[in-house]
Amino acid sequence: MATSSIPRPPSPKALQKGLQTRAAILDAALGLASHMGLEGLSIGTLAEVMQMSKSGVFAHFGSREELQISVIREYHTRFEEEVFFPSMAEDRGLPRLRSLFERWIRRVSIELDSGCIYISGAVEFDDRPGPVRDALVSMVRAWHLALQRAIAMAVEEGHLRPETDPSQLLFEMHGLILALHHDARLLRNTGVLDRARRGFERLVADWQPLPPSPRT
Repeated sequence: MATSSIPRPPSPKALQKGLQTRAAILDAALGLASHMGLEGLSIGTLAEVMQMSKSGVFAHFGSREELQISVIREYHTRFEEEVFFPSMAEDRGLPRLRSLFERWIRRVSIELDSGCIYISGAVEFDDRPGPVRDALVSMVRAWHLALQRAIAMAVEEGHLRPETDPSQLLFEMHGLILALHHDARLLRNTGVLDRARRGFERLVADWQPLPPSPRT
């Protein structure tokens, strides 16, 4: 009686090559999404850029939707590596919060010629329920939660007043980022990074403890 052959598992070398190919495709996809938006991504376009067959790209992601979600996750990973993790080396409180905001605006400034996937993705998917929107919301909420924790730590350290509202401060910090992105990309205004920095310091000053009254 004939026995069915059991397929051999891929060798470690083949697995490594597959991971490298997937990483290269994802890097190219991230570049495309930064310039064309997540909606500009397609298996066909990516196959052209990578000089691969459509089936070759499809084998790594399975669908356009999965490709878009993978790009969002990769963007978030790189954002964390450039903005979040280095800031964790700073002292708790305002030094860490300042570092998070400074690295955030530097990241946005680098993206001015391409685009921030968090911002462009919000425009594309804010009214389109589904897995891509869910992935985008999840990543943005994770970043906002990290900022709220940093604000709460600044309160614990006594750098901000106990009545500081982390949600309100975060809302206004995010507003500065959106204004920076708008004025730099659309209006091509100069000096926007310094305006964002001054805006942040004004926000922080509003919540800092009042200096002790001079003794009479």
